[in-house]
Amino acid sequence: MENNNFQESGIPRRRALGRGLEELFNNEVLDYSAVEKKIVNETPKEEIVNISLDELRSNPYQPRKVFDAEALQELSDSIKEHGVFQPIIVKKSIKGYEIIAGERRVKASRMAGLTEIPAIIRDFNDQEMMEIALLENLQRENLNAIEEANAYKKLQETLAVTQEELAKRLGKSRSHITNMIGILSLPQNIQDEISKNNVSMGHARVLSKLSDESQQQELLNKILKDGISVRELESLTQAPTVEKVHQQKRKEVNNEYSYLQEELSEKLGTKVVIKKNKIEISFVNDSDLNRLLEYMNIEVDK
Repeated sequence: MENNNFQESGIPRRRALGRGLEELFNNEVLDYSAVEKKIVNETPKEEIVNISLDELRSNPYQPRKVFDAEALQELSDSIKEHGVFQPIIVKKSIKGYEIIAGERRVKASRMAGLTEIPAIIRDFNDQEMMEIALLENLQRENLNAIEEANAYKKLQETLAVTQEELAKRLGKSRSHITNMIGILSLPQNIQDEISKNNVSMGHARVLSKLSDESQQQELLNKILKDGISVRELESLTQAPTVEKVHQQKRKEVNNEYSYLQEELSEKLGTKVVIKKNKIEISFVNDSDLNRLLEYMNIEVDK
């Protein structure tokens, strides 16, 4: 694969990920694993080089701000024993290299005492670097809710698509994308509590539907001090004095499990249907299925 394979030859960027990266996707769903696998598989072994860890710096578009220390330690222990399983992808910069994909591997390698890491050098432009970083983190890492919401918002703006179109491309439910982006309208102090996992996504979703900030702050205190549940919070917001962002009544769903169904959809980031004593969880591809299995801590022997 030629190094200029990702350039656009003057063609305007209009559709998702531009022509260069779009060609790496063979279907409508944006699958980061497919992109990375294609790059690695099409790169001759002689083009995979060892780069000093001191020459690497983070992707400026990296959405993750906090890295789980325990998970990094586990990866570091694995690297100590087996080495780096897959090369990272980098871009040459004025001084050293910028990490396009694989920042956790870089951090874990440093922890493992390595001085070099295998890498593939590619000439992505800034927009493509951002898109790849967002996709990698959305589909591979457990971002906190605010990081995830910001990633969706940036992708939607960059790709110039509707929330429904973005949901389809990412294999998510429309409601998940809408609710995640909606929490970015909350005051900064509430967003901070969400980032710290002191406020759940379920609580955040309810708070984001209120238009009065003083009411949001009052209910935040009840969440933090009294530990009220999402159901209790929703009951409090039904009071006539509580102003909603949208005043229209939600359609009643004749399903005794509708509340749990909505909560599971939010947790898993995909469509969940509960009916006839069965739980149906939708997934769009192998990568999405693996994400769900990892979330549920289910290990499958291959």
